[in-house]
Amino acid sequence: MNRLSFHLLKYFFLLMLLPAAIVPATAQELSCQVEVNSQQIQGTDKNVFNTLSESIREYMNNTRFSSAQIAANEKIECRLLFTISEYSDDHFVGNLQITLSRPVYNSNYTTTLLNFKDNRIEFDYREGDPLVFNESNNDNNLTALLDYYAYLMLAIDFDSFSPKGGDPFYERAQMVVQRQQSSGISGWKTFEDNDNRAAVLAAFTDVSTSGLRDLIYTYHRRGLDEMVISPDKSRATITESVVNNLGRIYDASPMSIGLTMFRDAKLDELVNIYSKSLPEEREKVAKLLNDLYPTESDRIDKIKNPPVQK
Repeated sequence: MNRLSFHLLKYFFLLMLLPAAIVPATAQELSCQVEVNSQQIQGTDKNVFNTLSESIREYMNNTRFSSAQIAANEKIECRLLFTISEYSDDHFVGNLQITLSRPVYNSNYTTTLLNFKDNRIEFDYREGDPLVFNESNNDNNLTALLDYYAYLMLAIDFDSFSPKGGDPFYERAQMVVQRQQSSGISGWKTFEDNDNRAAVLAAFTDVSTSGLRDLIYTYHRRGLDEMVISPDKSRATITESVVNNLGRIYDASPMSIGLTMFRDAKLDELVNIYSKSLPEEREKVAKLLNDLYPTESDRIDKIKNPPVQK
């Protein structure tokens, strides 16, 4: 069974076991690389950062976040890069780069689903203390962060294989946000800024911007996954979805973090997608992207005028 077929099966299996947002845990889903960068911290025993990295790695890879049964070689590939800028008395401050990828059907190509940097990472961790998963309560902000991003990555991955496939995971991510908003810790409050965790979740779940989810499905399942069968038709499908959905999101919420997240995950990939398309198609996509991302004109120009392939 190819990896795409397996992901589709896991989605339908999950639906059968999901009468509500909360599901019993029966299998690990993630294959997560974890790195903790402490180069900015001077005069401190570095062992605590190594221990932290290993604890997070074990938590992400050994926790069962849903009831989906997933084979070891079919786990969802992701990466967490923590950069610590402040550390004192078991308190960590820094940022987190989250990367999520997915295979493309009948190819060796892997596409990026999410490439997002959270600049408001803050948590307490005492070396040697275990990180314990509790789906109904987060006893510290570190496990809350890990749960939130695990659910978000699962939601986006499942969305890319089936329309609205990530529903149960967005609901569980919302539960984490709601619990943490009363903590007073930066990064969770709805109106704090345009790119906090509540705003990121809203980009996918608010009616006005939820076209981002339609775009994720169409772009990947009906576009990239079928590219080997019918490149022109698949590219046209991607074009229509990008133009219609991004345009509607921009009209409804021009400052939506969803637009930024699409840019960071897909802009370079679009250069490759349109490298062999007709000028009219390239022009259509480039015009929209220039309107949305005026500071990215150099990169977008490569879509309109593809580099000569050697």
